[in-house]
Amino acid sequence: MKLISIHNNKGIPKYQQIIISIEVALQQELLQKGDRLPSVNKVRLEFSLSRDTVLLAYDELKKRGIIYAIPGKGYYVKSVEVSIKQKIFLLFDELNIFKEDLYNSFLENIGTTAQVDIFFHHFNVPVFQKLIHDSNGNYTKYIIMPTNLEEAASIIKTLPVQDVYILDQTNPKLLNYPAVYQNFVKDIYEGLLKGKSKLNKYKKLIMIFPGFREPLGMKIGFEKFCNDHAFEYEIITEFKNRNITTGEVYIIPSDRDLVSVIEKAKIQNLQLGTDYGIISYNETPLKKVVENGITTISTHFEMMGQLLAQMILKGKKEQIENKSDLILRNSL
Repeated sequence: MKLISIHNNKGIPKYQQIIISIEVALQQELLQKGDRLPSVNKVRLEFSLSRDTVLLAYDELKKRGIIYAIPGKGYYVKSVEVSIKQKIFLLFDELNIFKEDLYNSFLENIGTTAQVDIFFHHFNVPVFQKLIHDSNGNYTKYIIMPTNLEEAASIIKTLPVQDVYILDQTNPKLLNYPAVYQNFVKDIYEGLLKGKSKLNKYKKLIMIFPGFREPLGMKIGFEKFCNDHAFEYEIITEFKNRNITTGEVYIIPSDRDLVSVIEKAKIQNLQLGTDYGIISYNETPLKKVVENGITTISTHFEMMGQLLAQMILKGKKEQIENKSDLILRNSL
């Protein structure tokens, strides 16, 4: 019990005094990896505390990865690294170059006192559910990219509500959680509107929308723009076995489809930006140089990572709509 010191007049909550005492004991090597901590009952009785106060302290240390529990036996030291104040569970849908920009920006802005463990669900509901189930109770914060998974909200509700943040896509079932998100309906509508003077020289707008991974808001915003501004349009699920007709503009969320369209145009000897046009979704460095520049509609992924880190560090609970823009290049 000499490991823990509690003072009634210290002005620090008693559960935090327990945490600080254990941190000091680890720093002074009074506790080593694998050592057993005083039991909850011993601490409670020694200092006339409630069981919940002691559990709150041990729970916080557990979430930070400093201790772990063996049911029926007690709590043990898992790590002596007390400089980690936040242990963050980060669940992405997949890793690509723009998500990597988001991730690196978040790491840069969250600071050195946070440990970030990244996982990927690859749009697979059982994987999504298992990763969240296995992580529950082991982290101080949970950052979830739910994409368009219908079951996401009910699965996320199993986590501590005060510790959850939503990233990239949200929906009405997740409005109680703080988030940094894209407004796909608004972003594609305003992006197309900004490029309307360029689009006017084309006959038809075609969106390639497989509909599996792509946010539905893209399709809704595209349809609304075309209807509001009297553009002939078509939405197709795949580009395979299709010829490009002069005067068409392709709006392409997937980079795989972007490559297919460009390859097909070369076979047909069509000139990009003259015979046909392309607007790609999500900015990457390569799109600045491919075919002398591909026009993109894209959110600012680095800003998304920065905003999320600031929200966590400052303890804010907000719903922040990340900015998006049209970047005009040769392809339009």
